[in-house]
Formats: sequence, C-alpha cells, structure tokens
Amino acid sequence: MNTSTNLRNLLASVNHKSYPAYKSLQGQYNFGDYTLCIDHVQGDPFAAPSKLRILMRQSIAGFPADYYSLPDRKIALEDYIIRLFGAQAAKYTFKAKGSGKSGLISVSRPGQEILERTACNISGQQLEMRFEVGFPANGRNIQSDELAKIFFDFLPAAVNAVFYYKKLNAAAVKAVIELADDQAFIRKELARLKLAAFVADGSILPRESGVSERPMKGAVPFASPESLSVTLNLPHKGALSGMGIPNGITLIVGGGYHGKSTLLEALELGVYNHIAGDGREYVITDSSAVKIRAEDGRSIRGTNISYFINNLPNKKDTVHFYTEDASGSTSQAACVVEAIEAGSRLLLIDEDTSATNFMVRDELMQRVIRREQEPITPFINRIRPLYEEHNVSTILVAGSSGDFFLKADTILQMDTYRPYDITEKAKKMSLEFYSDSASSKTFANALSSFRPDAEFPKHSEAENPSAPVLPGGRTPVVMNSRRILLPGSFEKKRDRLKIKCHGKDSIQLGFEDIDLRYVEQIADYEQTNSLAYFLRYADEQLLDGTKDLNEVVKELMAIVSQKGLSALSDSSYLPDFLAMPRIQEVYACFNRCRSLKIKGIR
Repeated sequence: MNTSTNLRNLLASVNHKSYPAYKSLQGQYNFGDYTLCIDHVQGDPFAAPSKLRILMRQSIAGFPADYYSLPDRKIALEDYIIRLFGAQAAKYTFKAKGSGKSGLISVSRPGQEILERTACNISGQQLEMRFEVGFPANGRNIQSDELAKIFFDFLPAAVNAVFYYKKLNAAAVKAVIELADDQAFIRKELARLKLAAFVADGSILPRESGVSERPMKGAVPFASPESLSVTLNLPHKGALSGMGIPNGITLIVGGGYHGKSTLLEALELGVYNHIAGDGREYVITDSSAVKIRAEDGRSIRGTNISYFINNLPNKKDTVHFYTEDASGSTSQAACVVEAIEAGSRLLLIDEDTSATNFMVRDELMQRVIRREQEPITPFINRIRPLYEEHNVSTILVAGSSGDFFLKADTILQMDTYRPYDITEKAKKMSLEFYSDSASSKTFANALSSFRPDAEFPKHSEAENPSAPVLPGGRTPVVMNSRRILLPGSFEKKRDRLKIKCHGKDSIQLGFEDIDLRYVEQIADYEQTNSLAYFLRYADEQLLDGTKDLNEVVKELMAIVSQKGLSALSDSSYLPDFLAMPRIQEVYACFNRCRSLKIKGIR
C-alpha cells in the first residue's frame, strides 16, 4: 500500500498541471492509524466532488463491540459518528481555496431521524467513513498545495476528534446507545400492548417552522389523557408515561390550529427513531404505518381498487386498474390498497388532504344519488372491515364530518395542543343527534355503525378460498391481484439507465420522472437516492417477466439486508450518499412508475 509520503510526493508532481492529472491520486494511502482511500476523482472543479473514504481498524478505534452488536445500536452509533464528523468537516470546508467546489468537504447531513446510511459503517473489523472533497484548482489548473492542507491538516484533525472512542465523551456515546435500546423496547411493547402508537408525556410535537424540523421553542408539552395513559418501564430511562393509541379506529378532532395535524405529522414520522432533543424521540408509531392521501394526476399501474370503486360508467376494469391521470378518489383508493399490499397495519389519514367523495357520503346524497348509480364505496363503509377482517387500523384527522364518530373506537379532541378522550361523550351525542332525526332509517344506520358493515356489493368481492370465514358467511376481500413486472420498462439513455434525484420530490430514471412529492414519509433525500438505485437494480438484474411486484421488492430488501445498500451500485465507488428507505416507500416508488410494464393475473 502507498504511504502518506507517496501521496505528498504525488501532490507535488501534479501541482499547476491540467485538472485531469488529479486522476493519478486514486488509490489507498497509509496514514498510520488509518487509511485514506481516494475512490473517484472529479473531472473538473465544477463537477460533483471527489469520493473518499477513511478506514480505521476497530482495534485502533476502540468502540465497544456491545455498542454495535444489535441493528438499532449499530445504526444509532453510526448516525452519531456521522454527525460528529460532519461538525468537524464544517469547520474546514472551503478553507482550502480555489474555483467551483474547490475546498468543499462534504459529509452526509442527517436530519432529526436516525437512519441506516452508507456514509458510515462499523463492524468488528473496522470503521469506515465516506465523504466528498472538492479538489482545489485555479480555473482548471491544479492547486495541489491547497489539497495538501485538506489531506495533511484538516482530515487528521477531524479523525483525531471523532474516530477514537477513548477521546470521545463516553457518557454521550452511552446515552445514544441507551436511547436506541429504549426506542426499540417501545416498538416491541406496541405489539404486546396492542397499540398503534405511543406518545410520551412531555414530547414537543410542533416544529420550529414549515421549513425546519427542529422543535418549536416555547411549545406546549404533550400530556396524555388519563384514560389512555400508559406507563412503560424502559431498560434505561425507567418509567415513562404517555398516551397509548390502541389498535382499531382512532378519530382526532378539534378546532382549526389546535394541533390535530401536528399530532398526525408526529405519528407519520414516528415510524423512524429520532435523536435526543428532537422532542419526538419517544413518539413511536407502528413501523409499517402509511400516510394515505389523494394524489390527483398520479399514475396507477394494475392496482385492484374494486374494494372501493366498481361499475364505472365506461366499464373500465377496476380489478386491474390503469390510468395515467388518476382522480382524487381513485388515487386514494389505490393508495390504501397499495399500502396494505406493502404490509401496512396502520393507515394515517388527514381529511384535509383526502378526496371528500372517497371518504364519506351523507344521507341526503345517498337519497339523491342511488347506490347503484354511485361506483364509489366510501372509506367510511370500509373502515371497520379493514380493521376487523384485515387487521389494518386507522388514525384519522377529521374536522368537518361527524359521520365517523360512531365508527371510531377512540375519539381524541385536540384543544390547544392537548388531547382529551371524548369517546363516550361523542358517541352519546351522535346517538342523540341521529335519534332526533326525522328519518328512522338514518337512526338505524347509525346504530348499525357499531357493527361491521353489513352491505358489501357482490361485484366488488374477490373470494379468497384459503381465508377464514367471517360472520355472515363472508370471507376477507383480496386486496390486490398478482402483478408481474416485465423487463424493458425504462428507456435507457445510451447504454444504461441513468438516474438523477431531485431532493425528496422526484427521481429521474432514464427519460421518466417519478413524482414522490406525496409519499410523505420519505424523511431524507438520501432515501430518495436509494429508491432510484432500487429501481435501476431491479430493472437491470431482477425483471425477467416471471416475478410479481411482491417477489421483486422482497428480493431487493433481502439483497440489501445481506450485503448493505452499497450492493445496489455496480461501480467501484458509491456515486451518492444513500439512506435506507422502508419497504413501504419502495412499493410506493414502483407503483408510481408510469412506464412500468405490468401483466396482471387474477
């Protein structure tokens, strides 16, 4: 292996030469305690920065093996080291001068969520850190004396401050590990206690602003209603009380600006662990939860929406439904079915971002427009079967329709950011309201709402012979048909499928833009990068015309689980920082590919 002296000599030999001479620096260099790897050199000072790694043997780094022995601990420790190294890099970035990106030292920039990332990897053998450096130049003439400052002054200082466990604050590192343990414990307790989510007392849910995920200063701390209060005995923190939202149907109501959507947004991102001080570090949601909303104009690729929509006037097939321009109702129906196909056990819905005709139809509308004239079976008629037949719970924010009161198991009223359990009161008032109605049929419908919906259009049910028989002799509805993914879906630029990501909003795959703006639980742009790599890997390696969507996604997740996210790249280096998405977002990305070729099988 080359030494640091070899690198210094190479830098001197290329000084003031044309920028491509920097390519000769690629390789690995021994700096004593660590190895500096220059994996890829940028083409000019205005191009994407060069890709580098630092490797240090674990025997030198000295992190306790117990701190990375479990997945949650390992991810939390790696996240902590990334943040420390990023803070050090920020001190030195652009201290080396030059044109364009000269002097840039860039590291993965985690937000409030703790995610598995390719930027750092800790094993029993070594610690690895990936980062980027803008190699300095004046115009396109190499300024290697400036790069020498980065290699021999700035990086050694950063390594010295971060990579040696004995030089870190041991109590701070221990606190990171203990928080990871406690968060993992709460997730396990959700299943044992049959809870959809847990929100600790004292949590700070409001955010600093619409463009900042940091906690709002002076915000009202969360306090659970006594009837829903749960006390968990965490392994390290000890007794922690908070609101346990039970499985089933939960309605969140209240006046405008009282915190309904704020609570739901905290639950949306409660599928991820959060760093200490975020205010939501003990807001833990079922990790399979999916935010459901209308997405006017999205494409739908062979999804079975017949559970909600049938008998369209144009006789269009809703068992294998295709459209390039979905309406609000069809897009939301597809979103529900696709979430369940992706393994979701909890749906999160905000009335404000829902299609009204998909959610509910009032009594007067049902009288004017007869049932056989309306192809949409509204969500209110399916919300109980989804739970009782499919074990899929719902947490719904509602502000305008009271029809969901009698459907709900739990009703929370948000008042000045504090929740109150008004279940009994709301149900009593609902019964009084319906009993006072002039229509006896309305009152009968209200009473029947306490039971599973009795009316299911026969044309919308796909019988599942292996499913258990439910009351009334019915069987659960099959949510989706088998969809075979066909090869050659994406048009390539030149010889391969080019990918480009635009923040969290979209992926450019070949000539196609995949809109992800409304996949609201993507927490980090590095997850979007990963989704692009998932799709390209599937297109190039897995799609052979025999595998359905479920098989392809599960194979992808298995590859990443065994080999890491870096297995998705076929180059000798990772062109982008990647963060692990959930399986639900992988499904969502496939389902929004307009050019994806699918063969549906009933």
